[in-house]
Amino acid sequence: MKINTPKDRFSLSIDPSWRVLEIGGGHNPHPRANVVVDKYDNTNNGHRAGDIVVRKGQEFILADGENLPFEDDEFDYVICCHVIEHVENPTQFVKEMTRVGKRGYLEMPSLMGEYLVPKGSHEWVFMDIDDTVVGLKKNSVGPIGEDLDFGDFFLYYLQRESIAFKLLIETYPNILTVRYEWEDSLAIEMNPTDEKVRDYFHGAWTKEQILNQFPKRTLKQELSVFFNAFMHLTRAMFSKIITGQRLRKLDNSIGLNTQKVKS
Repeated sequence: MKINTPKDRFSLSIDPSWRVLEIGGGHNPHPRANVVVDKYDNTNNGHRAGDIVVRKGQEFILADGENLPFEDDEFDYVICCHVIEHVENPTQFVKEMTRVGKRGYLEMPSLMGEYLVPKGSHEWVFMDIDDTVVGLKKNSVGPIGEDLDFGDFFLYYLQRESIAFKLLIETYPNILTVRYEWEDSLAIEMNPTDEKVRDYFHGAWTKEQILNQFPKRTLKQELSVFFNAFMHLTRAMFSKIITGQRLRKLDNSIGLNTQKVKS
């Protein structure tokens, strides 16, 4: 069942003693994962941004997420980020993930995120509707990213350059992603037949649908969310500036030492 909607994959409540599996860590495995599995080694096939990375202390296993080589409940926690939209059978994928893990975190692009940042390698589009992960084949929803594609603008340019955009995503992360923390089981429905559910994937959203995905906040809640997001971004930018200054000092120091050696 769903137990939480974390802000991101680094806001998870994982006990230090837990054994953690990540499915599809790819080029950026979660630092908390003890074991990382991936269907491909260094053959990207358009499904990842770079070659496999294995962090110090992590075990890498080549395996298919739809047929994991582990015992039932072998892991205390399973992390899976931006993988399920690529797989052939999401239902079987979730079945395996919940079989080998007692609890975990699943993250994927939202339907809106797929429109804003379309990826040709994605087979499915997803939404979290009433605590159920609902998915449809992307080609059944309509043309996404065929004629116009502003993905780089939203994902790279605005995410890097615009503080206002960063604040928007910090306060409304559902715009780009579905984030689902589960325990024991994970509700998933692929290719739903209920017209009320399918209506989310076609046409203009009603006010009811908007509020279902983005519940209205009180002024106090809105101010609190905004202030926390602003402080988080401020700390991140300040940390980046300090790190940059330290690296420049290190470069200058190395440069001076090099000059001294040359002379």
